[in-house]
Amino acid sequence: MSEHVVFLDRASLNANLRPPAFAHTWQEYPVTPTKDILERLRGATVAITNKVPLRAATLEALPQLKMIAIAATGYDVVDIDYCKAHRIAVANIRNYAVHTVPEHAFTLITALRRNLLAYRADVERGRWQQVDQFCFIDHPIRDLHGATLGIVGEGALGQGTARIARGFGMHVLFADHAPPKAPNLEFTPFDQVLTQSDVISLHVPLSPQTRNLIGAAELRKMKPTALLINTSRGGLVDEAALVRALQEGWIAGAGFDVLTTEPPKQGNPLLELHLPNFILTPHVAWASEGAMQFLADQLIDNIEAFVAGRPQHLLT
Repeated sequence: MSEHVVFLDRASLNANLRPPAFAHTWQEYPVTPTKDILERLRGATVAITNKVPLRAATLEALPQLKMIAIAATGYDVVDIDYCKAHRIAVANIRNYAVHTVPEHAFTLITALRRNLLAYRADVERGRWQQVDQFCFIDHPIRDLHGATLGIVGEGALGQGTARIARGFGMHVLFADHAPPKAPNLEFTPFDQVLTQSDVISLHVPLSPQTRNLIGAAELRKMKPTALLINTSRGGLVDEAALVRALQEGWIAGAGFDVLTTEPPKQGNPLLELHLPNFILTPHVAWASEGAMQFLADQLIDNIEAFVAGRPQHLLT
């Protein structure tokens, strides 16, 4: 039997995809607007999506669909409960960005701890040239050595970030939060992590339990010298509360790679922030060349394993 595979947002993956090693037809689209999802998946037995949402109302009209292969680790775009109830296999990507995401997180951390954006702006404005000494010190510079990093999320990315932190001589705390829990890790109460950390880095999926995990109350508990880093998912942080926290100095800075709605075509309060202590990048922490190719290879592996009757990386 031939499988019909449809990739709904191929442009989101800048890597080579080998043809699956089974009889199949293949259809791919660079992007898929919501209004076109159903029509494009008619007849598909395997759907590939990165960020195109597949909700129950759509899935109900696709009785032939047997598998959804997510071209990412996060799976909030798929109605998992519906798929479980209707025996649609859902597989995601595991452990593909174990270097690139932690490296991006630490790029944000080091830039903010040393106020690089502020100093670069000073040089561009000619302020260094106006002083009478060899250096121009106008913004606080804080070492990472001896500082405390609080990590929310004990998976591969959280633990990868912890390894880099220890290399800098940082003390690492893993916040105790809703399951799942990694074995053989010491956890610290969430509120204690908020109050004691010099940097907090988020590495949890978006779910009803983690949405707005960091809001005004949590931001007020953080040190005024602390940084908040989110290379995980938009929606984990109350963005309006973060704007206020940065404008009013509740925390020292933030580095984000994600927003609640992406792309932010209708605007976002974080886009209006023009502060040297806030860095926003366009959801690229995962996107090193090596990580994307690893993802592409595992994506096809997941589909081949399912068709062969040996499914892997299943969420349902």
